Amino acid sequence: MASSFPNPSFPHCSFLISNSTSSTHFPLSFPPTSLSVFPQISSTKNGSVSKIHGKFEKFQGETPQDDVLEANPSLSLQQQLSQEVEEDDSCLPSDLEGAVRQSGESAGLFVSSGGSRAIVELLIPQLQFLDDEGAQAELWELSRVFLESLMEETNCEKVKAVFPDAGAAALLEYRWKDASFKISSLSDRKPVDIADEIVVMVVPDYQMLANVEKIAAALSDDPPRPLIMWNPRLISEDVGVGFNVRKLRRYFLSTFTTVYSMRPLPSGAVFRAYPGLWKVFYDDKDRPGRYLLAKELISRPDAGDLEIIFGNVADSDQDPSFLDKAAGVLSSLTRFMKAISK
Repeated sequence: MASSFPNPSFPHCSFLISNSTSSTHFPLSFPPTSLSVFPQISSTKNGSVSKIHGKFEKFQGETPQDDVLEANPSLSLQQQLSQEVEEDDSCLPSDLEGAVRQSGESAGLFVSSGGSRAIVELLIPQLQFLDDEGAQAELWELSRVFLESLMEETNCEKVKAVFPDAGAAALLEYRWKDASFKISSLSDRKPVDIADEIVVMVVPDYQMLANVEKIAAALSDDPPRPLIMWNPRLISEDVGVGFNVRKLRRYFLSTFTTVYSMRPLPSGAVFRAYPGLWKVFYDDKDRPGRYLLAKELISRPDAGDLEIIFGNVADSDQDPSFLDKAAGVLSSLTRFMKAISK
């Protein structure tokens, strides 16, 4: 049964939440070499696209759309409208921070529509390899962007951000004294309070899975409250982890809905932003750095789906050589890292 907010217990949020959860299987692993570049666009909130820019470093050196129209006032209205048609890849974010903001909006829409358990995943190197110098600091800053975007979308003032360890939580609480959300850690005796109306776990680790499951169970009680996991790391391929434990972890993750996913591939991308479908893109060979939509799916495409989709695309063109493929992966990696470092 669903309960509607606001009510006397939760006066600060306005959303409907259901006890039921949607099932979406979380991937076991993603190859760290699966990298590509996400195109850049300029859009407005009302959905109209008046400018189509190259994704990241695309179309550099070309004449901007507005300049073309100003230089050619004789262009008919029909020609101008045809140039403003939304592209296949217009849904993709322009940069890393834009992706994080977009993920906050998707999570907020999910919560506002009654969703209770959500996963947000940005499967890119900068958010995967936290041992690199400065990687954690950047990750925490991006998590704040997500939290603020989520709060803006839901109009909820009582959001709790749960970080993986007490040290990080204490440091961020000291640095972010102006934050409008509360901060705790998974190792706290009581990381979630009854007053918390939306809980976001930031990069929860598989070693703390028991704590995560305990919090998830507590938030399912009356009144149910939304739980969002931002870039979770709850799957481990360690040899010492038994089959039954792996099975329980997968079942637990299947109770969550992946509301946002951004996964670069060597020759394309897999993308989902709630409430939209899963989308598989492939490189537009006529416009380097742009994408064309290969297929939309209701559920996450697995390895077999991707092999079929990209196989069909490859059949329509000459198969590239091994060296061409390797060069393409390296080129995509270079363009992607340049773009997100700006």
